[in-house]
Amino acid sequence: MAFADQTPPTARWRLPAADDVRHSLTTPAGAALLALLAGALVGVGAAFGPLYIAAGIAALGAAYFLLTSTMAGIVVVFAIITLLPFGTLPFSIGITPTLLSLALAGLLLVWLLRILARSDQYDLTLSPLGLPILGFLGFTFFSLVLGAGGLPDTTTLHNYAKFVLGVLLYFSLINCIQSRAQARFVLRAAILLGSAAAALGLVLVLLPDELSLRLLTALGRIGYPTDGRVLRYVEDDPDGLERAIATAVDPNSFGGMLALVGALTAAQIVIAKPVLPRWVLIGLSGVIGLALLLTFSRAALFGIIFAAIYLATLRYRRLWWGMGAAIVLGLVLMASVGIADDFIERVAEGVQFRDQAQQMRLAEYQNALNIIARYPFFGIGFGAAPEIDLVAGVSSIYLTIGQRMGLIGLAAFLAIVAAWFVLTLQALPRLDEERAAWLLGCQAGLVAALAVGLADHYFFNIEFSHMVALFWGCMGLGMAVAMLADAEAEHT
Repeated sequence: MAFADQTPPTARWRLPAADDVRHSLTTPAGAALLALLAGALVGVGAAFGPLYIAAGIAALGAAYFLLTSTMAGIVVVFAIITLLPFGTLPFSIGITPTLLSLALAGLLLVWLLRILARSDQYDLTLSPLGLPILGFLGFTFFSLVLGAGGLPDTTTLHNYAKFVLGVLLYFSLINCIQSRAQARFVLRAAILLGSAAAALGLVLVLLPDELSLRLLTALGRIGYPTDGRVLRYVEDDPDGLERAIATAVDPNSFGGMLALVGALTAAQIVIAKPVLPRWVLIGLSGVIGLALLLTFSRAALFGIIFAAIYLATLRYRRLWWGMGAAIVLGLVLMASVGIADDFIERVAEGVQFRDQAQQMRLAEYQNALNIIARYPFFGIGFGAAPEIDLVAGVSSIYLTIGQRMGLIGLAAFLAIVAAWFVLTLQALPRLDEERAAWLLGCQAGLVAALAVGLADHYFFNIEFSHMVALFWGCMGLGMAVAMLADAEAEHT
C-alpha cells in the first residue's frame, strides 16, 4: 500500500538556509547581533551569577543547531525528554516555558519554514494517519473548551499547549526523517539518551540520600521541585526502599520511559546489523533493566515484559531465552543487595490489589467510571471535575481519555493506534532485516506504553508532556521507517 505525500529520499539533512545563517553572522548586522547577545550574557551573569552565563551559552548553541539541522533538533528534543523533562527557562517571560516546549516548537518551525522556503525540494508529509491525528487534536480542543465552559484557566491552557506540541512531534519526525541514515541516527540517539537517563537513575540511588537530594534540588533554578517529595520511596516511607527517578520527578513515569526505550533496545540485540555494537546494546539493556526494576513500578515492569513477548512471538524467538536470563540476573542482583524479597512481595501485592497504592487505584477506577457514565460522549475536558462528588484523574490512559474526552475520544484514540499497527505491520514484508528491526522496535515500544497505560496515565497527561511526546514520537519514528520503505519501492 502506498503512502501519500512522500518526501524525496534525496532531501538533505540540513536546513537549506544554514549557509546563509553562517554568512549573515559575518556581516555588520550579524556582528552587531552577536555583540548584543554577548552584552546580554554579561549582564545576566552580573545580575544572577556565572551559572546563568553557562546556561545562556548552552541555550544559544542549542538554538543555533536547531536552526541549522533538523537532526540536531531531534536529538535536543529526545535529550530533554529523557534527561531534563521538567526543565524550564530560569526566568519568566510572562510565562515560564519548558525547555521541551521550546525545543518542540523550534523543531516544528524549522521544518515548516524549510518546506515554505524550498517547496521545490521538500513536500509536506502527513502520512495516512496525519488527518486522523489532526482531527483527534481538534477533538481534544473541543473537550478542553467544553469542559471549561468557554475559557480554560491559564495553567490548564499552558499544559494543554505543551500536550499539543508533544503530539505534533509525530509530524516532525515523519517530515525530518527522509533516509535510512537519518532513521538509524535517531534510533541510536534515543537508545543512548534513554540509557544515559537510566544510568543517572542508578547513580542517584547508589549515592547517599543527602547528596542525591542536594543534586536534585540544585535543579530548582530551572523549574524542578526543591521541597516535598524530591526523593521517592516505596509507600512514601523514607526508611524504606528508595525508588529510581533520575530527573523524571516521578518513578512511575520514569519507569514508563525506560520500558519504551528498553523495547527499542531489545529489538536491536538479536539482529545482524544493530545500530550499535551488540556488546554495547547488551550492556545498555542491563542498565535500563536494572534502573526499571529499581523504579519499583509494576506497570513499567509488565510493560517491558509485554514488549519482549511481542518481539519474541512475532519474530525473534531468541528473546525468550534473553527474557529468562534477564529475570534470573535481575533477581540475583537484587538478592545481592537484600531487596529481592521486598520486590517480589511488592509485585505480588500489586497483582492481588492488596497494598495501599492499588487500593487507591481501584477507587480511582470507580470514580472514573462514574464520570464516564455521567459525561459519556465528550467527557469533562482537561480541568477539574464539574461536580463536587467527582475527582478528575485516574491511573490509566484509557480511563483518563474516557473521562477527559468521553467515549468518542477514547474510540478515536484506539482507532488511530490500531490503524498505526495495521499500517506498520503491512509495511514489514517490504523491509530488509535492519529496517524491520527498527519498525518492530517501535511497535514493541508502543506495546510497552499501551501496557503501562493500563495502570498509569502518564502517556496521556497534559502535565507530563514529555511522556506524550515520547509516545507520539515513537509512532512517528515507526511511520517514518515504514514510509521510507514505500519511497524506495517507488524509486526502483
